[in-house]
Amino acid sequence: MAYVDGFVLPVPTKNIAAYKRIAQKAGKIWREHGALEYRECVGDDLDTKFGVPFARTVKAKRGETVLFAWIVYKSRVHRDRVNAKVMKDPRLTLAQKAMPFDVKRMVCGGFKILVDA
Repeated sequence: MAYVDGFVLPVPTKNIAAYKRIAQKAGKIWREHGALEYRECVGDDLDTKFGVPFARTVKAKRGETVLFAWIVYKSRVHRDRVNAKVMKDPRLTLAQKAMPFDVKRMVCGGFKILVDA
């Protein structure tokens, strides 16, 4: 069964273009190393009337928006192999030095797929 890494993070709206450049590069690197899918989505309709809004979860501040991202793998073992290669890739190491958001407020985790409709 496929496996997914998911991320939610606050990004200053003024840094969206810089974030997009890094995300495009990261997506290419993850795919080159075997990820099946790489998606990064910017918040559009975040004023929910139910549940806990993403913005509150990541403590988004005035002037920030929320990004929701996921990477799909064949399995957790495949994810671990892909991520080991990605973390050693020097192209990603350079990008990590200038992250346009507060990494400490990023929410992330690995997920087994429960339903694939």
